[in-house]
Amino acid sequence: MGYELIDVRPMTNRIGAEIFGVDLRQPLGNQVYGEIHDALMKHLVVFFRDQPIDHDAHKELGRAFGKLHMHSAVKGLDDHPEVVAIHADADSKFVAGEKWHSDLSCDPEPPMGSILYMHTLPDYGGDTLFASMYAAYEGLSDAMKAFLEPLTAVHDANPVYKALFPDLQKIYECNSHPVVRTHPVTGRKLLFVNSSYTTRINELSKSESDAVLQFLFEHVKDANFHVRFRWRKHSIAFWDNRCTQHFAVWDYFPQTRSGYRVTVAGDKPF
Repeated sequence: MGYELIDVRPMTNRIGAEIFGVDLRQPLGNQVYGEIHDALMKHLVVFFRDQPIDHDAHKELGRAFGKLHMHSAVKGLDDHPEVVAIHADADSKFVAGEKWHSDLSCDPEPPMGSILYMHTLPDYGGDTLFASMYAAYEGLSDAMKAFLEPLTAVHDANPVYKALFPDLQKIYECNSHPVVRTHPVTGRKLLFVNSSYTTRINELSKSESDAVLQFLFEHVKDANFHVRFRWRKHSIAFWDNRCTQHFAVWDYFPQTRSGYRVTVAGDKPF
């Protein structure tokens, strides 16, 4: 795949690429957006350096790839409700993304993607790991693929957010999706369960479901499926939420790590 207006540098054969040659603070033409989209479809997550964007530019970047998705559990900024703050410091009791997950897979139409901009970083640490769910699926035996293909699983946000927020009366999203999902653009099959939101495989008994999910949760931790991104100030990560999972490493306490995220709306998994 050739690119005329951007410079795409792969980080591994399976997942991840850095993109150079664009200034995301400036209006970008359709061809640039198209090339970024093509790079995202090929590499699953793309990274940009030295992009000190404001909230308006951040939202415009997201809207170039679809309608913005409002977080179903976390309130956005007062002046920019589509923008969610991602922040941890010496007073934090937890950080967002401490477990492997796909963003808001609990929603009826989980997001297409997320765009995270970091403006404040610790002296060291605070990397994000991304995993290819294409590679995770392809790493299974043919027998396991055939077993998982017809199954569906519950993705429930209530255990996650009721543990974090004091409003115990609020009911969060809970929906079922295929265990093996087909990507709507690439047509490739991928594994679509994650340890943050997936609680049960519908067609199995509880003990069977627990055992299969535990196996799959461990399976996606295989480093052969991963790329690790080392943040610098004003870096941006844009990941295809449909075919990746990610994990935020909290190895920098009590230092501060802070940024903002917008999320692009997706579609119902099939």
